[in-house]
Amino acid sequence: MRATSVGRAGVHRTPRARAGVAPALVTLMGLLALASSGCLGEPKVEDRWTRVDIAGSNLVTAQQVSAGSALPITVSTDITFRRILTGYAVAELRASTSLSPALLQLRPDADRLRMANDIDRLLATSVSMGRMTRAITGWDHLIQRIDFSFTGVVPGSVTDSLGTGPVAGLFLVCYLGSGQRIELANGMDSVAVTPFVSNVYEVLPVGLPLTVVP
Repeated sequence: MRATSVGRAGVHRTPRARAGVAPALVTLMGLLALASSGCLGEPKVEDRWTRVDIAGSNLVTAQQVSAGSALPITVSTDITFRRILTGYAVAELRASTSLSPALLQLRPDADRLRMANDIDRLLATSVSMGRMTRAITGWDHLIQRIDFSFTGVVPGSVTDSLGTGPVAGLFLVCYLGSGQRIELANGMDSVAVTPFVSNVYEVLPVGLPLTVVP
């Protein structure tokens, strides 16, 4: 029965709410709440952060390399930018006295955030055995192919920030950083590169381990 009210003008009928309006409104409010809390699904970190991928290389994961040898390295990388970023792209051979492949998650198909944090650890303590740098400038959605070619040295033992000893791990890493050109004592130019901290700059470097044999 419809509710009625009586006033000076006579009897007035109270309008009845249209069927289905209230449930639809509740559903809409629920969807808005889910969206605002991120429950509808946030894009993966690979799709939100600037990412470096290995598109091709003459080296493969866990490839055996001989200690004391020169190692020609070629690697093609694709950089997918998610915001404006200027600096340097680096492909580098890094050796560590303490970080072995078993302690780091470094391979192209690894969890990217875990690998980024592991590469940050590696870069902070290891030593360079050869590298190549390229200046870069990118913006959101740009995909830039960078080709590197250099020769690294495979050490049997090294001195890094943690001490001197046999090589526990040898890695090819590709990362981004800021750089400053400097003049060497022999008159040649070089670039001092400071790697971007992954969580600060929202970048995902990439790498792979090598196996040093006598």
